[in-house]
Amino acid sequence: MRFILDPRPVDHDPVTDVATAHALLRQASDGEIGPTVRISVPVGPTAAFGRSDVRRPGFASAAQACRALGFEPIIRGAGGRVAAYTEQTLVVDHVSPDPDPGTGMRDRFRDYGVLLTSVLGELGVDARVGAVPGEYCPGDYSVNARGLVKLVGTAQRVVRGAWLFSAVIVLGDAPMLRAALPVIHNRLELPMRRRSVGAVYEEVPGLDVDTVASTLLRAYDRMTSVDVVPLDDATRERAESLKSDHRVGADLGARRTA
Repeated sequence: MRFILDPRPVDHDPVTDVATAHALLRQASDGEIGPTVRISVPVGPTAAFGRSDVRRPGFASAAQACRALGFEPIIRGAGGRVAAYTEQTLVVDHVSPDPDPGTGMRDRFRDYGVLLTSVLGELGVDARVGAVPGEYCPGDYSVNARGLVKLVGTAQRVVRGAWLFSAVIVLGDAPMLRAALPVIHNRLELPMRRRSVGAVYEEVPGLDVDTVASTLLRAYDRMTSVDVVPLDDATRERAESLKSDHRVGADLGARRTA
């Protein structure tokens, strides 16, 4: 399995991150790549909206609130509701060719939830799979700490011949997220409890992003042969062509991905 350890985008554009995941998904769909995992760190505070959020009457107001709060609004590549994160976050995108990508969606949520819980448990977190009352981007397979605060949000997208499983592991900046997420949700008229937002560093002080990333890499390596490679130019070029699908413009409009 290819494993891409991707540094922050050199253009400091948060759209690049989701466009790269989209590019990998399209490459898998076209048969250009096999199973691939990419780990990246966002460039800064970002509010990643789901496509269903874009259709809500409050989306324009929510996007304006994001910018006022210092978060760049973008359109995420996977499903789910709005999630916010900062550079103290680890984003894991797993893509794979699959002739019937829709069939295994629930199994993927379950299996990757177990994997991420195991990784965080290895780091000393009391991690569990399950929804937390009032969480952002709610889901039965969220990863939480102590059954009280959400640490990891997961989402999927399927296209013809391939799937994308994306996980956002919140490492730090929980106070910043607890301040911003309720405002954004209020503009979208979505329920949320401020105290449901957690972070790995609050659970186990002293951890850092490299330790979390290397622990995740070892977990994959125990399951399959891992080949660590850099992000290639072909993927970068394809991501560049897809960035407009994920950008929220100054007029608060956004092109939707086909």
